[in-house]
Amino acid sequence: MSYLIQVYGETEGNKEAEERFEHVGNGDYSLSFLSLNSAQRHANKHVRSVLFANRGLSMEFAVEAKNVVKDFGEIRALDGPSFNVRQGEIYGLIGPNGAGKTTALRVTSTLLLPTSGTVKVFGRDVVDEALEVRRLISYLPEEAGAYKNLSGHEYLEFMTKFTTRNKENLKETVAIAAKISGLEERLRDKVKTYSKGMKRRLLVARALMTKPKLAVLDEPTSGLDVLHSVHVRRIIKQYVEKQGVTVFLSSHNMLEVEHLCDRVALINKGKIVAEDSPAALKKKANVSNLEEVFAKVVGLV
Repeated sequence: MSYLIQVYGETEGNKEAEERFEHVGNGDYSLSFLSLNSAQRHANKHVRSVLFANRGLSMEFAVEAKNVVKDFGEIRALDGPSFNVRQGEIYGLIGPNGAGKTTALRVTSTLLLPTSGTVKVFGRDVVDEALEVRRLISYLPEEAGAYKNLSGHEYLEFMTKFTTRNKENLKETVAIAAKISGLEERLRDKVKTYSKGMKRRLLVARALMTKPKLAVLDEPTSGLDVLHSVHVRRIIKQYVEKQGVTVFLSSHNMLEVEHLCDRVALINKGKIVAEDSPAALKKKANVSNLEEVFAKVVGLV
């Protein structure tokens, strides 16, 4: 029985892309792509994501949301969006304040129950298998804080103890977080002496240090100046490439996500109004940036 493969992107006639696969019977390809590390996948724009079915083999999504509704009394925060986040990618949910971004991330993170619809994280239902989901993810809220009277190093060590009691693992995890944060000697200082940008770098490091299968980041650069925003974006991108982590993030800054996300979904009033790579969305709308794409699809221009 032959494999059923859908390749997102052009492969036929592209030697570099075709070499990513092993040729098997009936002119199909086996999934040698899955053995590539994240950096190699990102380097090959022609073979970005593969669905692999038949013989019971499937490449599950990191996040699979179907017709998700979330009501808060008479207010409908999510109005039936469906989307998939592929493994190893940075997927951005972007839109204005109040569009439903944070609600979608909280449902995905098991912090809110959906009114209806389903969300699965690596095949685990966020309602029925919430504990399993929580073992696979890390979540960074937009307004997250750190204990101000601890030093940065003490805070990272304290948070690491929630996931491991092994002294060697603890030491290694804290060292990883220290490197991710880039705060160096300032990790010895108390958190209350940190700027907002430094706190955010510490918190992003906390979210990534355990190498979660899925990192859910709500507005990771919100309120930061240009230098700290650039650093945080670089942290996220490098970590995905080196560790193969999947990132699901939200942002209202449509310009910055163009340089960070592999794919984005534009959300407005709880509904997804467009979804694709930033480049593809701009090309379809014949505009130069995602803000103009958003304005077009919601009828502002």
